[in-house]
Amino acid sequence: MPLFKRSDTKKKSRRKSSDTTPPSTLPPPPQEKAPQVPQTASQNAVTRQDLIFHAQLAHGSPTKKIKDFSNVKEMYARIGEAFKMRASEILFCTLNTHKVDMACLLGGQIGLDDFLFVHVKGITKEVQIIKVDVALGLTITDNGAGSAFIKRIKEGSVVDDHPDINVGDHVEEIDGKNMVGCRHYEVAKLLKELPQHSEFSMKLVEPKKAFDAIGPRSVSRSGGQPKASATAAIAAAAAADTQQNGEPVTSPEIDAAVGTGRTTLRLRSKGPATVEKVEDSSWEVQAAQKADELLESFMGIRDFELAQTLIDLGKDKQNVDEFACAVDEILGDFEFPDEFLYDVWGALTDARPKSS
Repeated sequence: MPLFKRSDTKKKSRRKSSDTTPPSTLPPPPQEKAPQVPQTASQNAVTRQDLIFHAQLAHGSPTKKIKDFSNVKEMYARIGEAFKMRASEILFCTLNTHKVDMACLLGGQIGLDDFLFVHVKGITKEVQIIKVDVALGLTITDNGAGSAFIKRIKEGSVVDDHPDINVGDHVEEIDGKNMVGCRHYEVAKLLKELPQHSEFSMKLVEPKKAFDAIGPRSVSRSGGQPKASATAAIAAAAAADTQQNGEPVTSPEIDAAVGTGRTTLRLRSKGPATVEKVEDSSWEVQAAQKADELLESFMGIRDFELAQTLIDLGKDKQNVDEFACAVDEILGDFEFPDEFLYDVWGALTDARPKSS
């Protein structure tokens, strides 16, 4: 039994629209156009030329400069051009460490002084799994550019008994069905819907490893400070930039922000990137962190950018019905269950200041 009538409200709205406008006179849907970065930047907006980051391949390479991008897909394309490879070979990026460390995974935001380590496709493997429990113990995320991969393996779970399955592995196929280009929630849903006690196959592609990273699965899930080699690479790259033609390579606004530890570039799947001040104590961030945990509990995915979107949709709503309708309109493809939206609304209202 539904907790609230979001579906009925949505259907009534659609019926009203169709009753007032005959089908033959409905205007064609607007064509989506790529958002243009304004020539006159606002306080937070930046032009493509303002943004320069440094990157290495995680398994080892010279340092390259990455620039001229405003979203994740464009960033992967620029990385591919810099390292002379196809963007589809990139699985994900980590910040300030070459290790497959999900605590340092690049998400929707990059610190303006972060160093990128690019993890590319390595060995392909196929594993057979018997789903002896309802839950497999996998948390899935994706890189925003067509590759879903394993972010977490629950200790003692079905998958934890398979040493060939590791954090960072890209899910390429499930029972022969191609998963390339699928979002994390699509992969997680397919795995969840597999019948209990059934046997299925997964074709996985692990990240290419440096020699010092080859070995048994690490049990550590926590992040840490960059290794000395990463820190040295960051310092060397920064020094090279300041010496290039005797001129700075970033805008004065960005140079002033670098090193504060509280300024990031926020990347979006659609729309230009923006420089934002990060307020770790803000109630929106706390609510988004809780929503991200709920995404894992209910749907088996982690996606902080999606969690932020949920909070953005709900922060000006007066009740859970309004929130659910807004989510249906914008994020209907996810098919969030009522219980999940009810819990996200609870997390939002708990975190929101009482005076709001």
